[in-house]
Amino acid sequence: MDAPELTTTLDLVRWIGWAQRKAGEDWVRTRGLSHEQAFVLGYLAQNPGAIQRDIAAITRTSAASVSSLLKGLEARGLVERRTEPGDERSKRVHATPEGAELVAGFAAAVEAADDTLLAPLDPEERATLHALLQKVTAALPRPTRD
Repeated sequence: MDAPELTTTLDLVRWIGWAQRKAGEDWVRTRGLSHEQAFVLGYLAQNPGAIQRDIAAITRTSAASVSSLLKGLEARGLVERRTEPGDERSKRVHATPEGAELVAGFAAAVEAADDTLLAPLDPEERATLHALLQKVTAALPRPTRD
């Protein structure tokens, strides 16, 4: 099967997005995680003590899905749920040091992937591309997690 022909500017932009996403997924996969698990570990590393409802909201999934995902991470020793003094009914979720370490470096890996993707461009061309994309995206609504 032949690769699809990429003829429009937006086809090319989507291809770049796909390549970046694939690099991120490959990085996550080498750590034995799913995309969702890595996202939640990263979120918990930056937001220790989140409650399950917060995690469901940020991942746009149900509480049951989050509970299942957390059970799997807990079984691997990557997260732990703790009760807070004075609030024994509510459990706070924390990435363990092992969990936080497992996803550490993701930002650097994405930056390296960006550098690889943009390697054919010299600094001036990169600046021009950046300026043009800023001009296009300035007219778009900002992405949200809603």
